[in-house]
Amino acid sequence: QVQLVESGGGLVQAGGSLRLSCTTSGSIFNFSNMGWYRQTPGKQRELVAAFTSGGSTNYADAVKGRFTISRDNDKNTLYLQMNSLKAEDTAVYYCNSRKDWGVRHDYWGQGTQVTVSS
Repeated sequence: QVQLVESGGGLVQAGGSLRLSCTTSGSIFNFSNMGWYRQTPGKQRELVAAFTSGGSTNYADAVKGRFTISRDNDKNTLYLQMNSLKAEDTAVYYCNSRKDWGVRHDYWGQGTQVTVSS
């Protein structure tokens, strides 16, 4: 069973920072597009940031300049550094592994709650 294990969520005041981590197996991490999504109650899950198949990054407009996605290939870990947090960033954040070629897959982590108090 594929596992994406997230950590790093929590409660922070507006203007603060958090770093999310997502760890998985090397076969998943190195051969798929990894990214972060978030979801609030009653809304669809939305892209926050992701690596594309070409290795570049893609960010939602709402987080550009504040969030940074990065990866440590030696540790098979994906990160999301979140700075200048706002109340509207409050959501459950999910790690995603997606492969749209060959044997395709779309795996999700269990989610980690981020709450920003204003």
